[in-house]
Amino acid sequence: MTDVFLDGEILGEIEEPEQVRQKLIEQRREGLIDQEVNVYYAEDKDEIRINTDSGRILRPLIVVEGGEPSITEEEINELGEDLDLKELEEEGKIDYLDAEEEENAYVAMDREEVTEEHTHLEIDPEIINGISASLVVYPEHNRGDRVNFGAKMVGQGLGLPSLELHQRFPTRSNILTYGQDPIVTTKTYDTLVGQHPIGQNMVVALASFDGYNIEDAVIMNKASIDRGLSRTTYMRTYQTEAQRFWGGQKDKIGIPDKDVRGYRREEVYAHLDEDGIVNPETKVDSDDVLIGKTSPPKFLGSDAGEIQMGLADRRETSLTVRHGERGKVDKVMISETGDGDKLLKIKMREYRIPELGDKFATRHGQKGVIGMITPEENMPFTKQGITPDIILSTHAVPSRMTVSQIIELMAGKVGAMRGEPVDGTAYHNESKEELKEQLEELGFNSTGKEKMYNGVTGEEMEAEIMIGPAYYLKLSHMVADKVHARGRGPVTLLTKQPTEGRSQEGGLRLGEMEKDVFVGHGASLLLKERFGADSTEIEVCNECGEIGVYDRKENKKYCPNCNSENVDEAEVPHAFLLLMNELKSMMMDTKVELEE
Repeated sequence: MTDVFLDGEILGEIEEPEQVRQKLIEQRREGLIDQEVNVYYAEDKDEIRINTDSGRILRPLIVVEGGEPSITEEEINELGEDLDLKELEEEGKIDYLDAEEEENAYVAMDREEVTEEHTHLEIDPEIINGISASLVVYPEHNRGDRVNFGAKMVGQGLGLPSLELHQRFPTRSNILTYGQDPIVTTKTYDTLVGQHPIGQNMVVALASFDGYNIEDAVIMNKASIDRGLSRTTYMRTYQTEAQRFWGGQKDKIGIPDKDVRGYRREEVYAHLDEDGIVNPETKVDSDDVLIGKTSPPKFLGSDAGEIQMGLADRRETSLTVRHGERGKVDKVMISETGDGDKLLKIKMREYRIPELGDKFATRHGQKGVIGMITPEENMPFTKQGITPDIILSTHAVPSRMTVSQIIELMAGKVGAMRGEPVDGTAYHNESKEELKEQLEELGFNSTGKEKMYNGVTGEEMEAEIMIGPAYYLKLSHMVADKVHARGRGPVTLLTKQPTEGRSQEGGLRLGEMEKDVFVGHGASLLLKERFGADSTEIEVCNECGEIGVYDRKENKKYCPNCNSENVDEAEVPHAFLLLMNELKSMMMDTKVELEE
């Protein structure tokens, strides 16, 4: 007997599982059972599983009966215009399958493939790719891993995330100034992305230029950048609350009094208005104060009520610009939280122009950073005087086999010249042969290559160069977010070593391997300096090796262990002192032996 499960709970046993499964599916197609109920027969376990629970991902497939799809090509073409998917569901011509029922199905990708054995047919073969991957053009000419990379890049491309971005206060977002629709596009792009472009069409040449596009770097045309290519606006929201505490204490928004300012420089408050909040369109720099705020002391004693709370006792909790960021105040919002506390949000923006080290990518996983920005007059040009916006290294293509990148260059040329986009949708797109014919009709070489001239010398180049428009994405990895250095700065309390990370004004770590490089160069003094970041002076007893004491009052050094005054100074890393103290706390003694 076959066990039957409904949403994981056993219902009972039956004798003819295959017939029961067929019967249930027929009833579903007739509308007697809900469209979203799925029936799966697991042969290996001899179980029928009926799933009705929420959260299953279902996908539509055309029903195939007796080797014939139940929907004609005419009906598919009418979809969205005169025909609705709902109507086809009601007629039982479309099944929604979940991951389990799909195991019982035999799905054809294309109409031509359908045989007697098939149970279903894909509405469109492109659907198997998923959303991100279906934005890649001509993916069937790429290696699978590159389509995967391309899908990842598409997700990182900066664009226009929302049409009402001025009203929103996102934690952080990047907005492309002049987004464009791609010349070579896919059906998915039009449907899903449409109003929200993620890149720009750039004229791409596959060539080398003084070797500055080695290791996947790209060379960019300075004139293109000056005309607005790949410019973005970086936005970040800062927020703070004026909270109320027990005992009538509360945070105060306003310019802090001189008593509270403490170590702060006078000029950090220069941007604040009388109410202690910065005004829109104010230019602010790293660590500047955006909102002046003071809070009651953290620890109030039991007799706190009797003490008159002076201003000097309040601590400063002003909201400042993150270290390493700058920009203009875009918008200020004053509201309140659910508890009725005052809520302040400040949106800052920074206009960014592409610079050396900013990351770009195509939809084919060809990613690289800017290696050089060249004046237009030095760029190679075609006989029509066209200079590329970007020069991609020729070495980026052969080993990665991104043939689609080359097809896109040809298709982009055709699309730009004929004035309408080229369809590069997966598995059914404008064929390469047609594109080649159109290129010749438009007066170009069918290969997409052109004779080019050296911009520096004016000579004709020996090799013909592949050139054409392609869709390039600017990715969110920008130098402005990552560049980081420090001379002196804050250290951690415990180890007295520099803090970690750019936001904390941290240092760059010099590790074991970096040390080896300095050793190899014989730069021993530099190493001494590097590794002395947390050096601490300690007193060591020469008799017993314990850590000694320096009594400031008596102005004498002695050993608390053996009372000897034979104590010398030594310089050790603070982390080493910490280790010795931790060992002591675990009842393990350490002995330090000094050498001259």
